[in-house]
Amino acid sequence: MAIILTKQLTKHYFLGRKKIVIGLEKVNLEVNEGEIFGILGPNGSGKTTCLKLLLGILFPTSGEARIMGKLPHDIEMKQHVGFLPENPYYYDYLNGPELLSFYASLFSIEPLVAKKRIDELLELVELNNARRLALRHYSKGMLERIGLAASLINDPEILILDEPTTGLDPIGCRDTRNLLLKLKQQGKTILLSSHFLSEVERVCDRIAIFHRGYLLATGTLDGLNRQYQAENLEDLFVKTICAFDNQEAVKTGESK
Repeated sequence: MAIILTKQLTKHYFLGRKKIVIGLEKVNLEVNEGEIFGILGPNGSGKTTCLKLLLGILFPTSGEARIMGKLPHDIEMKQHVGFLPENPYYYDYLNGPELLSFYASLFSIEPLVAKKRIDELLELVELNNARRLALRHYSKGMLERIGLAASLINDPEILILDEPTTGLDPIGCRDTRNLLLKLKQQGKTILLSSHFLSEVERVCDRIAIFHRGYLLATGTLDGLNRQYQAENLEDLFVKTICAFDNQEAVKTGESK
């Protein structure tokens, strides 16, 4: 059952003098309940634009998006969604519990419930021993984990993550990967954007490959590898991107 759905979702950026940049072009996407779904693509492929449209941060040029059957700006729906942006900003002088308490207040979570939830989340992301440490002293991996904890403060059914392993060392990537698998076991639906193919390959049930705002392919890794006669995700990624670029070159007369 699709818990996230887009129909012909399109976002164009108008830069003046009739210049249009395609952010997303007629994307039809379905994310099923309880799966980890990965959005892949080079920088500028439309991954973040897609997530922002789903979250209601951007308005579509045309088409529509639905989460749990509701439009992106539905307040009730947002109570069930957690989001971790690629480059979150935190108040450096807060510690972990203080940051999570702030986010809990945004959801109007009762203090006693929030305290219990904060303790559980710090344990989940393995930051319980750093309770008194200010965020300005956190490593990149620790900041990523506290961000994940913040995105889970409302115990969401859906978790949307934009590049959750960017800048992490191998240990940090492994810890994040294990946490995502643990959250899936708890029944959460996870939609993540990434250009780290190895991490996506290890955790995602299905994937979608974006390029220049277009959705090129979607499905299970095994199914797409058979379809494109690819040996692995890297091979699949390169083949789909190159095939699209070649088609576009032919259309514009650039192919030699």
